[in-house]
Amino acid sequence: MTLSNARIAALQRRTFLAAALASVVAPALRPVRAWASSELAVTEIAPGVFVHQGLYEEQSPKNRGDIANAGFIVGREAVAVIDTLGSFKVGQELRAAIRRHTDKPIRYVINTHMHPDHVLGNAAFKEDQPAFVGHFKLERALAMRSESYLATNRTLLGDEAFAGTEIVLPTVSVQDRQTIDLGGRSLVLEAQKTAHTDNDLIVTDTTTDTLFMGDLLFSVHVPTIDGSITGWLALLDKIAARKAARVVPGHGPHAMPFPDALAPQKRYLATVADDVRKLIRDNKTLSEASKTAGLSERGNWQLFDSYHVRNVTTAFAELEWE
Repeated sequence: MTLSNARIAALQRRTFLAAALASVVAPALRPVRAWASSELAVTEIAPGVFVHQGLYEEQSPKNRGDIANAGFIVGREAVAVIDTLGSFKVGQELRAAIRRHTDKPIRYVINTHMHPDHVLGNAAFKEDQPAFVGHFKLERALAMRSESYLATNRTLLGDEAFAGTEIVLPTVSVQDRQTIDLGGRSLVLEAQKTAHTDNDLIVTDTTTDTLFMGDLLFSVHVPTIDGSITGWLALLDKIAARKAARVVPGHGPHAMPFPDALAPQKRYLATVADDVRKLIRDNKTLSEASKTAGLSERGNWQLFDSYHVRNVTTAFAELEWE
């Protein structure tokens, strides 16, 4: 996800409303965390493949930026981390969780895209001297937004939770497709065309046929568009044709069946696109579209009211030029 400076005040106003919404959502849909413990919970979803499930919340001092999924894969010789959560402190907790399971060197830190809830924990791994890996457009995107990302997240998290957080740029760029070896275990990294963002990267563990999609896949948490709605829909169709034993979303459960997991998100994006196109044909304004487009999806997603209007705005700006 992304948060612009212009939205800081709005997000702070929504914090109370988001909390109220969360309190009435069925508990089965919410990952539960006892914050009295500093141990970050991880689940082994396949042999040697571990995932931490983030909370369905916006950034706050209480959650310290732990609002996305992150994972790690253990090979015979080394470990690869996939996303690092939203602050240095919660990144440290992720690193500690890895160390509870293995003492093998952390050789790679892979970022699936640029958004703060996936990359601001990178600094917690600097002592391991890994290769920081990302899409070939990730470095430019992070460099351009670094000041706003840091300022916004310091405001949202507070000084204590934010302490130690910094932007760590990639040292290895994936132009198209690249394979890394963890010792008897290969990960295939694939750079994608503009969809959720313009720097999305998919990771496949070939040993267990597990697909990490980052924020190309949302579940429960409403999707957020920071790239192209048409590109995202096209990519979902393309990805659905491949084979995988399971998929890890950027937001949602630890793992989901594939390709069935793609259907709710595709329905949401298609509904927004179809509604916006009709409103444009009817000569309606962006203001009118933001009040009606995609509202049939409200009951299907958490944090809908925090992000849906922004999605409609982004889609309208793209689709009015078709």
